[in-house]
This record gives sequence, C-alpha cells and structure tokens, in this order.
Amino acid sequence: MSEHAKFLSGSLIKHITVMSLTASVGLMAVFVVDFVDLIFISMLGKAELAAAVGYAGAILFFTASFGIGMAIAAGALVSRALGADEDENARRLGTNAIIFSLIFGGLFALIVWMNLTPLASLMGASGETLDLTVSYLAIIIPSLPFLMVGMIGGAILRAHGDAKRAMMATVWGGVVNAVLDPILIFGLDLELTGAALASVAARMVIAAYSILPLLRYYGGFSRPSMPSLISDFTPIAAIAFPAILTQLATPIGQAYVTRTMATFGEEAVAGMAIIGRLTPIAFGVVFAMSGAVGPIIGQNAGAGQSDRVRGAVSDGILFTAIVVVVMSCLLFFARPLLVMLFQLEGEALKLVFLFAGPLSLLFFFNGVIFVANAAFNNLSHPYYSTWINWGMNTLGIIPLVILGAHWFGAAGVLVGQAFGGVIFSVIAYALARRVLANDPTAHEPFAVQRRLMLLFHHRR
Repeated sequence: MSEHAKFLSGSLIKHITVMSLTASVGLMAVFVVDFVDLIFISMLGKAELAAAVGYAGAILFFTASFGIGMAIAAGALVSRALGADEDENARRLGTNAIIFSLIFGGLFALIVWMNLTPLASLMGASGETLDLTVSYLAIIIPSLPFLMVGMIGGAILRAHGDAKRAMMATVWGGVVNAVLDPILIFGLDLELTGAALASVAARMVIAAYSILPLLRYYGGFSRPSMPSLISDFTPIAAIAFPAILTQLATPIGQAYVTRTMATFGEEAVAGMAIIGRLTPIAFGVVFAMSGAVGPIIGQNAGAGQSDRVRGAVSDGILFTAIVVVVMSCLLFFARPLLVMLFQLEGEALKLVFLFAGPLSLLFFFNGVIFVANAAFNNLSHPYYSTWINWGMNTLGIIPLVILGAHWFGAAGVLVGQAFGGVIFSVIAYALARRVLANDPTAHEPFAVQRRLMLLFHHRR
C-alpha cells in the first residue's frame, strides 16, 4: 500500500471532517478577502462599483470553472493511483495535468480576455458600470494560469491526504490579498484597480505555495515526455472535459440569475453581490465537500474497498446536514451585523435578510449535489455530474427564476434559484445510489492509458 494512501483505514467521518474543515479554511481565506474587498468598495459610497464587482464575479467564476474541472481530474486520477499503490503513476498524472492546464487554460483566458465587453454586457452591465467591470476583469483574467496551477497543486496535495498544506497555500494567498487591498484601494487611491491587482498577487502566491510542498515532500514531478503526455491525455480528458462542462454550468446559470436581477436595479444587484460573497464564507465547509470527499472515495475505490466508498458518501451527506443547520442559525443571528457592515437598506436589505434566514437552509441540497458529484467523478461516471449541473442551471433554475421574478420580484429570483437546487439534488442522490448499488470499485480509469504506454514502449 502506498505510504500516502491514508484514507484506506480509520474513521470515515473523521477523515471527512478533517479534510472538509481544512479545505474550507483555505477556501474561506480567499472568500473572506473577496468579502472584505466588497466592504472596502462599499465604503467608497459608489453603487456602480459594488455592482461592477457583482457582474465581474459571474465571469470570474466562469473562468475559474476551467481550473476547477482540471483539478477534479487531477485529484481523482492521483488519488486512485495512490490507492492502487502506483506512486510513480500518480506523479506522472499530476505533472501532465498541470501541463495540459497551462496550455488549454492559457488559450481559454485569452479568448475570454478578448471578449470582455460583450461578456459583461451579456451579464446586464451597461454605461459606467460596464466600463468598470471590463477594466477590473482585464487585469485579473490574464492571471488565470496561476490560479489553475494553484488549484491543481492543491488537488494533488489533497489526493495525498495533505489537506493542511493545500489549505495553507490559499491562506497565504488570502493574507497577501488582505494586506494589499487597503494599501492599493485606499492608500494609492486605485479603487477597483487596486482590488484587481491584489487578487493577481494572491493568485501567484497560491500557485507557489501549492507547488513547493509537492517538490519537497512528495517526490515532485516526473520528467515530461511526448509519449506520456499523449497517453495520459485520454484518462485526464475523460474526467476533465465533463468536469469542466459541469463547472461551466454554474456560472452560466448564475449569469442568467444576475441578468434577471439586473432588471430590478443596481441596488438589487449589489444585494446579490453581497450574498454571493457571504455564501462561500458561511458554507465554505459545504463547498469543500467535493474536494474533501473525492480523495477518500478515490483512494478506497483504487484499493477495491467498496464498503468504505459507500460509507464516505453517506457520511458526507450527514456531515453536510449538520454544517448547514448550524451555519443557518448563525446567519440569522448575524443580521444586525450585516446591516451595519454594508449599510443595508431597500432592496439589498430584503434580499440579504431573505438569504440569512430560511433560504440558507436549502443550501443542504447543494451539498448533496457536491457529494454526489464527488462520487461520480471518482467512480468513472463524470458525465453524471455534467448532466446534473447543467440540468439544475437550465431546467432547474431558469423556469423557476422567471416565475419567481414575476410573482415576487427580486426576492423571487433567489427563491427560484434555490428550489432548482432542491429538485436536482433528489435526482443526483438517486443516481449516486444507483452507482453505489453496483460495485463502485469495478472501473479501471487507466486501462486506455496503459495500452497506449505499452504501444509506445513497443515501438521504441
């Protein structure tokens, strides 16, 4: 057994708790800084600045989705290789995943950067808000390759069970962002440009601190070669392509929600932007579930331990329920603090209070989808995740948002979005039970790759 396959024994709920909490600290370090960004920008007293951040957030999520998809593929393949006691295979897969992400991620960033104005217009931005959104994104988008390296490096660390070092990479990035924000936004009077430059610096730090532990503690990376790149392209793409499609569904659904919310004015968009920054802080542990449960499922699937695979899924859902109930209660009691921080009034106040109350409890259903997707991605069914996310962000969200907006105005947009998640979480759970009812360890993710490697060795 690989010395790094630590999830093959011990309490599953303990592994899930440790992985989720450490991963969420890293996530929240970044999201807290985004939250502070919004507080600083709100202090400038310009509604169009807060609205610009809201529009930009949807596009940044869109670009980050590419990196998330590649990280899912790297984490799934590396964890299964470690569970199967194939350390060299794990190193090579991690190396090639980073190389592919730099190539395709760079091209993706270039395409987005060249089309920022039409993309921001599509979100509903116009006039001065459109100009602010585009100038903000023009600085951040070119740093996407750094973000992707950080994401994949973190996924590989979590595949080894090293959630602490993966966490610290994002924590250090958050510290750098938090220090630079007030200096650049207020000290140098750069406003939105300062916030963008601070974000770029943070991405560089995250990339560096994700790669250094792999070099120091886990044998680093294998020497790249064309045969290994070609042979690994198939298993990586088999997970990465549907995972990227899966992740792209969320910003597209969010873009529709943002555009619909824009019809109710910039105050409503600003309120939604506050909720968008508040959600990952409140539910960072739930957001981390997919990345936390995935390596546990992957290692045990690689080792052929079906019972522990099923146990990881059920314990993951139980853990999600506990977290959501606790955090929803805290949000409710934090309402006065939110009013003070953001000087909430009018439509923004109504929306934030709606979220920091009954609506936040429905985030449990999003958590079920995260756990189910982790199972699909690590058990050779990545397209199930794609179907679920696209279904939720189209058939689940769009009709309900239209009806909600028509019946209840801006508040109905949030309600419609939340209930779309409820419907598709039931479908995701049913599919997960179907996958787990069969032998979840019976799939061989490296079969095609191994045949290609043998072919190249034979020709040589």
